[in-house]
Amino acid sequence: MTASTHILMCPPHHYDVDYVINPWMEGNIHRSSRDRAESQWEGLHKILKDHAIVDLVEPQKGVPDMVFTANAGLVLGDNVVLSRFYHPERQGEEPYFKQWFEDNGFTVYELPKDLPFEGAGDALLDREGRWLWAGYGFRSELDSHPYLAKWLDIEVISLQLVDNRFYHLDTCFCPLTNGYLLYYPPAFDFYSNRLIEMRVPPEKRIIVNDDDAGNFACNAVNVGDVVVMNQVSDSLSRRLSDVGFTVIQTPLSEFLKAGGAAKCLTLRTTEPVMPNVHAVDSVVSTTVTLEGHLLDAGIINRALDLVVEGGGSFQVRNFNLGEQRQSTSTADVHISAPSNDVMEEILAQLIELGAVSLPEDQSDADLAAVEKAGVAPDDFYVTTIYPTEIRVNGEWIRVSKQRMDGAIAVQETPEGIVAECKILRDLETHEKVVVGVSGIRTVRKPESREKRGSQEFGFMSAGVSSERRVELVVEQVAWELRRIRDRGGKVVITAGPVVIHTGGAEHLSWLIREGYVQGLLGGNAIAVHDMEQSCLGTSLGVDMKRGIAVRGGHRHHLNVINTIRRHGSIAKAVEAGVVDHGVMYECVKHDVPFVLAGSIRDDGPLPDTEMDLIRAQERYAELVRGSDMILMLSTMLHSIGVGNMTPAGVKMVCVDINPAVVTKLSDRGSVESTGVVTDVGLFLSLLVKQLAQLTSPLINA
Repeated sequence: MTASTHILMCPPHHYDVDYVINPWMEGNIHRSSRDRAESQWEGLHKILKDHAIVDLVEPQKGVPDMVFTANAGLVLGDNVVLSRFYHPERQGEEPYFKQWFEDNGFTVYELPKDLPFEGAGDALLDREGRWLWAGYGFRSELDSHPYLAKWLDIEVISLQLVDNRFYHLDTCFCPLTNGYLLYYPPAFDFYSNRLIEMRVPPEKRIIVNDDDAGNFACNAVNVGDVVVMNQVSDSLSRRLSDVGFTVIQTPLSEFLKAGGAAKCLTLRTTEPVMPNVHAVDSVVSTTVTLEGHLLDAGIINRALDLVVEGGGSFQVRNFNLGEQRQSTSTADVHISAPSNDVMEEILAQLIELGAVSLPEDQSDADLAAVEKAGVAPDDFYVTTIYPTEIRVNGEWIRVSKQRMDGAIAVQETPEGIVAECKILRDLETHEKVVVGVSGIRTVRKPESREKRGSQEFGFMSAGVSSERRVELVVEQVAWELRRIRDRGGKVVITAGPVVIHTGGAEHLSWLIREGYVQGLLGGNAIAVHDMEQSCLGTSLGVDMKRGIAVRGGHRHHLNVINTIRRHGSIAKAVEAGVVDHGVMYECVKHDVPFVLAGSIRDDGPLPDTEMDLIRAQERYAELVRGSDMILMLSTMLHSIGVGNMTPAGVKMVCVDINPAVVTKLSDRGSVESTGVVTDVGLFLSLLVKQLAQLTSPLINA
C-alpha cells in the first residue's frame, strides 16, 4: 500500500439510474441491479485498499450519482475547488461534499453559481505534477479554468471535448505515472489533440481503440505502477504491461449504465504541491456586440455555434430584443478561448456576421509592412465577400474592391489613407497589410422580414429539387433578370460545356440576343463545343438532334479549333460567316464581352483563350465588377473562381445536376445565393419560357 495516497469513495447504497444526463443513461432508467452494483463497488474498494488509504463519505438519499466522487471537487495540496454541477439533478450533492472537505481541513474555493465545473471529472493533474489538464465543452465551462490556475497556482492546459459520449475529461483521458498518457484522440478537437501531442512525446502516448474507449478504459485509477480499470482488451493490457504497469481489471458494468467506471468512483485527495510549479493561465476573453435580426435571421445561433465549434465558450450578456417587427436586436457575447490563436480564429468568423468589439475595447487595426512583393506578413487578415471597414488613427475606412480570400493593403496617399482588398500576388513593398483581427468590422445591412420573404433567394440545401421547386426558383430568377435588364443593370454568366451537351445553347443564345446577358465567362471548351455545334451540328462528335456519335466525330472539335485559328479569332470567324449562330455568335453580334480562361487540358487552344492564368483571373475580375447577378451554369472550377472574387450583394444562382457542386458553390454565407439542382439544359429552357411570358417592362421597385 502507498500510505501517502488517500482516495475518497462513496458507497452505492442509494445508487440508481434515476434520470438521463448523458448518452449512457439513455435506456437504463431503473435498470441497474443494486446488488450487483454493491458487489462491483466492493470489488473496486477492496483492490484500492491494497494500494492506498480509502476514505468514505456518507451516501445520501435523493442524490444517486454521489457515488461518483470524482466530481466532488478538485484537490491540490490543502486546497479544493468545489464542483458546480451543470445539471440540476446533481447540484444537491454540492453541500454534502463541501461539508466533508471542511470537516477534513481543506480550504474550500467556490466558483460563481452560474459557472459550471465538475471537479476531477474534468480536471486531471499530470502525474509528474507539472500542469493541470482541464476539459470543457459539455459539463465544465472554459471560464472556470482561470480560477483553477489562480486558486491552485498551477498551469492549466484547456482541452475541448467534442464527443458527448465522453462528456467528462476522465472518461477519455488518463495521465499515468512517469509521464505516460492513456487517451482516446477522437474525443477531442484538432487544437486540443495538437496540445496533447506537444506536451506528451509519442513514446509516452498510449492510444485506445474504439472498443476500449467504449468500455471506459481511460476511466482508470493509477496509483504508482498499478492501473485499476474496467475490463479491457488483451492488447491494451499488454501495452500497459510492456511499459511497466501492473493492470488490475475489475468489472464495473452497473456503473457504465450511468456513464462511469473506476476513476469516476474515486477522488484522490492527496495531490502534492510541486514547489517550482506556478500558475500559467492561457485562457483569453473578450466581449463582442452583435446587432440585427438576431433571432429570426438565425444570426445569434450561428454566432454561438461558431464559438463552440471554434474551440471557445460563451456567455450571452445584455440581450436586447427588438420590440417592433422592423426593430433590430443587440446582444453582447462574452467569449473565452484557450489561446490567442484560437480566439483570433473565432473572431475572424464572427466578424463575417457583423460582430464588433465594445466601444471601450475598440482599437486601430494592426498593420505590418510588406517586406517582399507578393508576400503578406504572417497572420494577415483574410477577407470575406462582405463590405469591410478597418480602423486607422481612430477613423473607420471602407475597404475597396472587396473580394474573398484576399488581404487588406493600406497605404497613405495625398488624398488620405486608402485601404484596398488585394490578392497576395499583387501586394507591393510600399504597402502595409492588416494583421490579426483588431480594428476590423463588416457592414451587414439588416433586411426587413418582408424583404427576406419576397425578394431574397433562399439556398435550397436539400437533395435533388422537385420539378415544381425548380420551376418556382426559375420564376424568381426570370423576374429578377427582367428587372435588372429594364433598369440597365449587369448580368454575367459563367458557363461550362455541359450547357452545350444538354441542348442549352439555343436558350443561352436567346438570353444574349434579348439583352439579358452583359458578360460571359468560361473556358476553352464551351466556346469550342458551341462552335462545333454551330458549324457541324455535333458536340464532342455527338449529333445533337439524334443523340448518337457520328463517324469521324472525334475530330470535329479539333477541326473547329483549327478553323478559328486560321481566321485569327472568334470575331473574325463570325465576320467571315464561318460561325453563323450559337452562343459565341450572339456575343460577337451583340457586343457582349467574354473571357475564356485556359487550362492544361485544353486542345488548341482557341486564339481568344487566355492561357496566362494570372491574366485570366484579372480579366474575369474586370468583367465581374459591377454585376447585379451571376448565373453559374455547370462549371464548378470557373464558378468557384468567380465566387471568390465577387463581393456580397451580388445575387448568385448556381445550377448543376450534382447536389454536392451546388452546395459548394452556393453556400458562401451569403443570403443572395440560390442553388438549383437540375439539368442545366432544362433550367435554361424553363427560364427562357418564363421570360417570354413577361411581355411588359417592369417598373423599378
